[in-house]
Amino acid sequence: MDKSLFYFDLPKELIAQDPLEDRTASRLLVLDKETGEITHSHFSQIIDYLNENDCLVLNDTKVIPARLYGTKKDTGAGIEILLLKRRKNDIWECLVKPGKKCKPGTEVVFGNGELTGKILETVEEGNRLIAFSYSGIFEEVLDRLGEMPLPPYITHKLEDKSRYQTVYAKYEGSAAAPTAGLHFTKELLEKVKQKGIRLAYVTLHVGLGTFRPVKEDNILDHHMHSEFYCVSKEAADIINDTKKKGGRVICVGTTSCRTVESAADENGFVEAKSQDTEIFIYPGYKFKVLDCLITNFHLPESTLLMLVSALATRENVLNAYEEAVKERYRFFSFGDAMFIR
Repeated sequence: MDKSLFYFDLPKELIAQDPLEDRTASRLLVLDKETGEITHSHFSQIIDYLNENDCLVLNDTKVIPARLYGTKKDTGAGIEILLLKRRKNDIWECLVKPGKKCKPGTEVVFGNGELTGKILETVEEGNRLIAFSYSGIFEEVLDRLGEMPLPPYITHKLEDKSRYQTVYAKYEGSAAAPTAGLHFTKELLEKVKQKGIRLAYVTLHVGLGTFRPVKEDNILDHHMHSEFYCVSKEAADIINDTKKKGGRVICVGTTSCRTVESAADENGFVEAKSQDTEIFIYPGYKFKVLDCLITNFHLPESTLLMLVSALATRENVLNAYEEAVKERYRFFSFGDAMFIR
């Protein structure tokens, strides 16, 4: 399957650079996955498309200020590090720029020296394993020195860190936000519950693998990087009970989707478990759990666009994207939303 099948032309000015003042003020494109019918709405009206006895699955991961700027201890050269995944204790897998200057044994100093890192080895995709040293609590040091790891297509500075965080973020560990959840406020979630819709919280710590471009022409040759997920017994019970009673399982974001599909057996029964997943969903995939999806608009030729195409067909999705471009929807992390039903 050729990646060019998932290309669409996107004007740069449609890439949202800043979050809206009101999280729920985004526009909402509703796509019927069977017929391809498109309806235009606003996210504040999402509740109108949800039914009693449905279940919303939300990813409660919390983004850490994972981008660090430091200097090489021996030369003073500038180094940028992005924390991707904690391997064990204070050893992290990181993306390093410029990589050529960071061979094993290199030491990097951050801030006034309250945090230092020593590069241990080079691993897959040129990433580095770095052992960090500090005084106190790592998360507090990181909060002082780190910056939110906004994607490279966002060039504006984010004034309020909380806007790249869902209102239900709980467990720290992500290098990127599960952006479909950014549209919800606590008040909207309360209205959802009052309508008789259950909420199931799962955790998937988002790494750069989710956003890494597909370089191979044949998408089947693309390798997804592993990401840690956790599904509690409470969440599994809610999802399984929803399916049993004929309700719809509606995932908020592709990360929630990948979590429940990873945790399900062949019969669609979701098991409580914690492990890594490398699941890659593209057209031809048969969904075991998910019925509907709330998602943002994704990059051309991305694995995320391939996932939504698996749910609603490539033709329906690309037609909806063409309509979104024509109607000047805002794209990507701080952009507008889509409900595939």
